[in-house]
Amino acid sequence: MSPLAYSFAGRSINRMGYGAMQLAGSGVFGPPKDRAAAVAVLREAVAAGVDHIDTSDFYGPHVTNQIIREALYPYPERLLLVTKVGAVRGADASWLPAQEPDDLERAVHDNLRNLGLDRLDVVNMRILGATHAPSEGSIARQVSTLAGLQRQGLIRHIGLSNVTTAQVAEARGIAPIVCVQNHYNLVHRQDDALVDELAREGIAYVPFFPLGGFSPIQSGELSRIAAALNATPMQVALAWLLHRSPNILLIPGTSSVKHLHENLQAAQLALSAPTMAELDALAQPA
Repeated sequence: MSPLAYSFAGRSINRMGYGAMQLAGSGVFGPPKDRAAAVAVLREAVAAGVDHIDTSDFYGPHVTNQIIREALYPYPERLLLVTKVGAVRGADASWLPAQEPDDLERAVHDNLRNLGLDRLDVVNMRILGATHAPSEGSIARQVSTLAGLQRQGLIRHIGLSNVTTAQVAEARGIAPIVCVQNHYNLVHRQDDALVDELAREGIAYVPFFPLGGFSPIQSGELSRIAAALNATPMQVALAWLLHRSPNILLIPGTSSVKHLHENLQAAQLALSAPTMAELDALAQPA
């Protein structure tokens, strides 16, 4: 298998995917300013070889999934659509927990309807926790609900989002887990041990916020390294993740075709051992 491919949810996919969150309006709420441009980005992503798109029906809400359907339906056989449940949007664009069994079943059906599918490839159970950081607590009821929907044939595979190592272990005792989606990047390295553990188990790790949480000094150092490589800071941050572990799958999002191609080019960026050491050092306190 190519180093830029990974076996995920029963198929081999490109490790550089696409996150659809930015296709909705400002604050991931309401319609985009230019729906035709959003459609064009999705079609260009698939034409460029992207076969893993991450989405959710609470993006918009409903808007992003409806745009995906408009742009790509009927879906290419090779395309893997990954969605998530566990929240709804308030009228004020707030993010509200929706973790009860009825909430999760409703969310699965919303995703099915708006994507135009009879079965969802992968559904991530998003635990709200501390917004972009997990917090401990049992997730057995949520995962059991998704496992029941899986037995009904509405879900092929189950994943987790914003979870702790203990929650991953608890979930794996209930149902097979194919991926974990957490906040992780060059400087936000709390999941280092979890990334390695999942790699040993053949479970995908999907980081979000590849440039989130950088201090000004860390951002400046990343920009310096990127300039020396004739690359953008985002390209270097994405390339570092691809080099970090073979089970890491990327889902950078953008509403721009130009930025889409810049992100995809990160997969071709070679990082030498000295450069990797420089980048690893950014995780140290500034």
